[in-house]
Amino acid sequence: MTTASWNGIVLAESDDTVVVEGNHYFPRESVRPDVLRESATTSICPWKGTASYHSLEVDGEANPDAAWYYPTPKDAAKEITDRIAFWKGVEVTP
Repeated sequence: MTTASWNGIVLAESDDTVVVEGNHYFPRESVRPDVLRESATTSICPWKGTASYHSLEVDGEANPDAAWYYPTPKDAAKEITDRIAFWKGVEVTP
């Protein structure tokens, strides 16, 4: 079971992550929705497409733009459709 945690709180866990460029993409349904906050931040990857971000909020602490996903990934990255990855201090343990 792969887990993603921040500040000692498990944010996501799944036996079905997809690893792309060293990042585990969790199925959206395996991520706790109560810790996700929408963000206006986006970035562009030439082969995956435009990423959107979520900030995290756990026990009153915020971690801005610490999760990202591709709402409509390009064909080369279809495997990460409806999946979320983490960074910025989020510990992912396979």
